[in-house]
Amino acid sequence: MNISSMNLEIVRYNGLVPYEQTYAAMQAFNAERTSETPDQIWLLEHAPVYTLGRASKPEHLLNTGAIPVLQTDRGGQVTYHGPGQLVVYPLLDLRRRKGWYVKSLVTALEQAVIDFLASLNIPAQRRESAPGVYVGEAKIAALGLRIRLGCSYHGLSLNVNLDLSPFQGINPCGYAKLEVTRLQDFGIALDVSKTADAFLPFLLASLEKT
Repeated sequence: MNISSMNLEIVRYNGLVPYEQTYAAMQAFNAERTSETPDQIWLLEHAPVYTLGRASKPEHLLNTGAIPVLQTDRGGQVTYHGPGQLVVYPLLDLRRRKGWYVKSLVTALEQAVIDFLASLNIPAQRRESAPGVYVGEAKIAALGLRIRLGCSYHGLSLNVNLDLSPFQGINPCGYAKLEVTRLQDFGIALDVSKTADAFLPFLLASLEKT
């Protein structure tokens, strides 16, 4: 799928994609891209994994059990990815967007989630000191980005209908006892594929206007 007016391609992966494979592919894409390379947005689901941001501290790993723990070069602390969670990786050359910096992209991603949730009658908000999207006190979407040579990778995870129990094995995003929620908890009967279909227009609109 091409979004020609934005020089943007949408790439969707089927099934559960191993995190290490995706991480390596993101790094390779950014290393090999040129000024002519279209930006891409990847939409996918990961097999179970805990990932650590550059600022992660070991005390935020509580009881990870058999789930792999992988170090990454993104910002932020520890989070969990697994089946039933929509993961969105915006691979964007921010130099093409006048006045854009990492904060601009964080704001755009958060606003896309907030607007999408509003369309489902779920009131949500951001927190200035803790990136992500929250419904009440519970986090429903997490963000972690890396900007290298003006280009972004890593991104956003939105909880759809995943098993939330693995979050008990960590301090999510570095916050002890942080509540985590999902669309299913609000009576939304969408799977990850249908959530991606519904969310994508909000994401593109947010990226266009921010």
